[in-house]
Amino acid sequence: MDKKKILVVDDEENIRILYSEELRDEGYDVIVASNAEEADIKIKESSPDLITLDIKMPGMDGIDFLRKVREHDKNIPIVMCSAYSDYKQDFRTWASEAYVVKSSDMVELKSIIREILKKGRSR
Repeated sequence: MDKKKILVVDDEENIRILYSEELRDEGYDVIVASNAEEADIKIKESSPDLITLDIKMPGMDGIDFLRKVREHDKNIPIVMCSAYSDYKQDFRTWASEAYVVKSSDMVELKSIIREILKKGRSR
């Protein structure tokens, strides 16, 4: 079985490192990007199976990037990640599959990713 590819998009290096290590331990292939522009390139290069997307980033923020991705690919699952729970009420985040408040405890995020990838997606 092919390893599922996850693209982690976050401007904070420590978050990219944490997510990469934790998700690799779960058996995923992990690609990282530090901003929307870089993420855009990585999506075209590697067609990830799922994207974790930070909301607050310099340049294009996660919500605008989510909309941009949805214009090209309605099927790729996107999990919005933010340190702020108030974005959960923002209807613009509803185009994502899930919304996770960042935490050093990765249990919720890993569980959500597992569930979404289990459902599968058609390319």
